[in-house]
Amino acid sequence: MKFELLYESYPIIESTELILKKIEEDDINDFFEIHSDEIIYKYIPGKAKKNINTVKNMIGHYERDFNKKKMIFLGIYIKKQLPKLVGIAEIFDIDKKISMVTIGYRLNPNYWGKGIATEATRRLTKYLIDEIEVNRIQAFVMTENKKSEEVLIRNHFEYEGTIRQGQMWKEKGIIDLKLYSLLREDFYNY
Repeated sequence: MKFELLYESYPIIESTELILKKIEEDDINDFFEIHSDEIIYKYIPGKAKKNINTVKNMIGHYERDFNKKKMIFLGIYIKKQLPKLVGIAEIFDIDKKISMVTIGYRLNPNYWGKGIATEATRRLTKYLIDEIEVNRIQAFVMTENKKSEEVLIRNHFEYEGTIRQGQMWKEKGIIDLKLYSLLREDFYNY
């Protein structure tokens, strides 16, 4: 695993339709639209943000976490719309010893059902396996979040099981999470 390459500079991951890159303060209105949406926070820790300054501070926290080599948040942008920030992809729980990362994603509900999360996950996975040489990528999904499960299945992640009452999420309490993973060898077999 090329851990240092992961934090050398913010990754820029592109497809014909999308670009995943650092979130800038200029994107604050799109960023706020995502983080103020109650539907999104039904499936992730925390609660919807109602103050744009709170959300603006989050961009600074993302930069701090990157500089500490703790986690990476990338904006998911649609190229043909200026580009427009429509979601966030995450890389976290990085384990160099076993060459493993956890990923996550959230998308503005106005863009659900358009293949954006599937494509963003495909590109993120390819980047992590080809460029960073990660061996295992995993993702956790709330048991109720069927759309997110479908994104992982379309990207050939395998269901490993449900972690029952295994996580404490802010604003949600103790929850069950489904665990999906993709190994490097699996990726090259598809």
